[in-house]
Amino acid sequence: MNAAHSATFDTMTGHSRSHADSLARVALVAKLLDNAFLIPGLNRRVGLDAVIGLVPGIGDAVTAVLASYIIWEARRLGLPRWKIARMVGNVCVDTAIGAIPFAGDVFDVFYKSNQRNLRIIHEHLGISRRGPSQIDGTAVRVDGR
Repeated sequence: MNAAHSATFDTMTGHSRSHADSLARVALVAKLLDNAFLIPGLNRRVGLDAVIGLVPGIGDAVTAVLASYIIWEARRLGLPRWKIARMVGNVCVDTAIGAIPFAGDVFDVFYKSNQRNLRIIHEHLGISRRGPSQIDGTAVRVDGR
């Protein structure tokens, strides 16, 4: 197996120990679960959490298991126990209220526990989620006015 396929396999299977790889995997899972699809007309994004949650009983249990992967990666990244507890609380609230028929499905559209958990990880690691607040350098006018 060549090096490119080996690196891809390591990234997909989680054998890589790099923070950047872990963050990329967590961000991908959070996006899939919370923001994967755009609802036409409403201009609101929903993810697999809301879609799978439509299946009574099993749907919310499946999404809770998928969301627990983010918590597992956060523990591997070295987050303290109290932050892990906050993350578990976010998933528990999402699962408990999401299990209520219809109202829980509406709740899943607005309460994005995986994005909240991703924000906790970013804050702990000191990574800006929206990019830098200041840009270093000088401004130059391009046109000749």
